[in-house]
Amino acid sequence: MEKYVTILGGANIDIVGKPYDNLNEYDSNPGRVKISFGGVGRNIAENLVKLGISTKLITAFGDDYFGKILKTDLNNKGIDISTSFTFSDSNNSIYLALLDKEGEMVNAINDMEIYNKVTIDLIKDKVDIINNSHVCVIDTNIPIDVIEFVVKTCTGTTFFLDPVSTVKALKIKHLLPYFHTIKPNRYEAEVLSDIKIDNILDLPKVTTYFTNQGVKRVFISLGREGVYYGDKDYQTYYQPKEMKITNASGAGDAYLAVLVYAYIYKFSIEETLRFAQGASYLTLMSEDTVSTSMSVSNIKKILQEMEDGKCIKTI
Repeated sequence: MEKYVTILGGANIDIVGKPYDNLNEYDSNPGRVKISFGGVGRNIAENLVKLGISTKLITAFGDDYFGKILKTDLNNKGIDISTSFTFSDSNNSIYLALLDKEGEMVNAINDMEIYNKVTIDLIKDKVDIINNSHVCVIDTNIPIDVIEFVVKTCTGTTFFLDPVSTVKALKIKHLLPYFHTIKPNRYEAEVLSDIKIDNILDLPKVTTYFTNQGVKRVFISLGREGVYYGDKDYQTYYQPKEMKITNASGAGDAYLAVLVYAYIYKFSIEETLRFAQGASYLTLMSEDTVSTSMSVSNIKKILQEMEDGKCIKTI
């Protein structure tokens, strides 16, 4: 049987606005608005397929125009959605983001009510599919009782976690021991650990908290400042080179996809950090949430061009 990855998470319509100049509050700002396909789970799935990994997506679709075009797009991209659910009485989920002129997210609103329709009774039929996957990636758009059922029942796979947001991260705290790898940002790491992160010197303590909970690998995203990595034996700070950002949305999803790829192909931690950063570079330079250039060969190419192999600093 072919090895595959299962994604249990969100698939949304993304509406992203970016001003041409400084963002003025309480005013209409000239700029560009783009509608695209997104959702943490969906984005990770598309990145994995672009990296050559067979991927099954378990998500919830609305039986509306947006849901239909989203499913068509996923099928065209080679992502298996036969395991997903479609709800005839619901609209598809929508994510609305406002960026600044540099491409950094200023604020966002998500309409994700449809995911509450995914129940334990429905997910029971997917247990064998999840159990037989090499890795199962979970994002916290899915209801907590469903996540808890999955991580406690499906003992045949390895779980990776994307907390998605600080609000959604809170519900997952008691399930941390079930996850092999987690990728929170600094704010999600704070709420998950109850430890304030004022500067980089706080990160060893936070990382140790997670590994003491049973998490095998911790990647804390620090935005422009890089990534802090830790396991029970080793911690390191990976600082990227400065670069022009076109759109910051989706970079974390590409990063997590490469963490899965690197785990499957048994990369060293240093190789994993470097390769994942290369995937982020490709995404940050693209106007799309998932870069059309995403591939293993293009990651290698951009890393060579940027000569980024000397950016690892150990604390």
